Amino acid sequence: MYDNLLLLKDIVDNTPLPTAVYTGEELKIELANPAMVQAWGKGSQVIGKNYLDVLPEIQNQPFFQQALGVLKSGTAFHAKDKQVDLMIDGVLRTYYYNYSFIPLFDQQGKIYAVMNTGSDVTDLHLAKQQTRSAEERLRMAIESSGMGTYEIDLATKKIKTSGNFNAIWSIDREIADEGLIAKLHPEDQALREKAYQESLLTGKMSYQARIINDDGSIKWVKINGKIVKDEKGNPMTIIGIIEDIHEQKQFEEELKKQVAESTQELRRSNDDLLHFANVVSHDLKEPIRKIKTFNSLLINEYKTGFNENSKKFIQKIEQSAQRMQNIIEGILAYSTLDKKTQPIEKINLDEVVESIKTDLELIIKEKGAILITSQLPDIEGAPILIQQLFYNLIHNALKFSKADEPPRVIISFAGVNNQGIDLVQITIKDNGIGLDVIHAEKIFNAFERLHSKDQYEGNGLGLALCRKIAKRHGGNITATGEKDNGAEFIVSLPLRQNTATI
Repeated sequence: MYDNLLLLKDIVDNTPLPTAVYTGEELKIELANPAMVQAWGKGSQVIGKNYLDVLPEIQNQPFFQQALGVLKSGTAFHAKDKQVDLMIDGVLRTYYYNYSFIPLFDQQGKIYAVMNTGSDVTDLHLAKQQTRSAEERLRMAIESSGMGTYEIDLATKKIKTSGNFNAIWSIDREIADEGLIAKLHPEDQALREKAYQESLLTGKMSYQARIINDDGSIKWVKINGKIVKDEKGNPMTIIGIIEDIHEQKQFEEELKKQVAESTQELRRSNDDLLHFANVVSHDLKEPIRKIKTFNSLLINEYKTGFNENSKKFIQKIEQSAQRMQNIIEGILAYSTLDKKTQPIEKINLDEVVESIKTDLELIIKEKGAILITSQLPDIEGAPILIQQLFYNLIHNALKFSKADEPPRVIISFAGVNNQGIDLVQITIKDNGIGLDVIHAEKIFNAFERLHSKDQYEGNGLGLALCRKIAKRHGGNITATGEKDNGAEFIVSLPLRQNTATI
């Protein structure tokens, strides 16, 4: 049997209808078929990026807000013959599209994504402007797209058809309007009647329904029509098109099923990771507890016999053990963010940096590193997470240093305002091995490594964790640099949080 996932992928990849799926308030692109990628004209590397990052030229166009509205309301949005300005090959070009934003629901009825479909009707739009035979040109275009056209005389109920109308309705002879209505699924006939009555008021008719074929199978169709009235305002004719959307409906259902299965698998995976984090944290806590216990016994039993160096070493052991305990607790807390919120506190960033310098005292001395810091402002956030964020960044700056040059790390900040929100923008610049700008985004992916473990230690999670922490606080982190000439990380964080926890 052909694998269902491969079949679904083939359907998505080969359908000529541009199709994409977005999630979250930033409309992250989870799926985009080749037709949609070609329509955008931004290259194939769009999966995982945000909608406005891929299409910045639509910032002042209504599409982002329309899609976001569907994600929040659960009500589908359909538009016809709308202008779309796209930047293709560096040139802003105008197109006209029929497009839809359709909400996708999980098994609990919750909206988890928005599906975007579109059809380029630029040629039809221009044809209507450029020729008096717009109706015939429209019918030709519809025929080539697999749709069918119809014209119903409301007085005689006779129907004129063209294109694929008969094939879609599975008829091979002339048929009256009542005959077509009889072929609709009984549950959809009331919907058709409602759409028709509304069209008498609005002049336009649009609905989706199921046709019952002669063999008892069903076919989903989309019917659009327009009422043509005489000079007295009396309805005279209905003209319109019918579109076979059965594959689209099947795709929606299959996509819902696949997403539901993936969500269930992801939930299982998250539960396993949470269990792993709890087990590891517990196993790490026990040796730290013993270190602290025996260190205390050592101090109490031999405190009079220690010289100054010994006392200093014991104090370092105590500080390091306490720091390790804090880190373990922080990691455990962060791994359960979805289960347990973090309290918001006022954080002195200068104290955070000084604490990190103490933690990294050995590597600083070993490499002869120079850290230059300016006075940083206070912010609101989760202390454990903010500490981890800047620890990772400063440690990276020291770790990825040049072999023949002492590390030089400069930490500075600037205040900025973004859409009425006051932010602190902290820059951590080093003189290390640098960063190729083509990898500036890639380095924030989990488990992503640009260097082998033999060259530089690490697990590939540090920068991914940094971005996750910044996002959790309503901020962001970006990177830039030049190969062999240092790297620069810019962390943007709100000065104030709107809630008591995150």
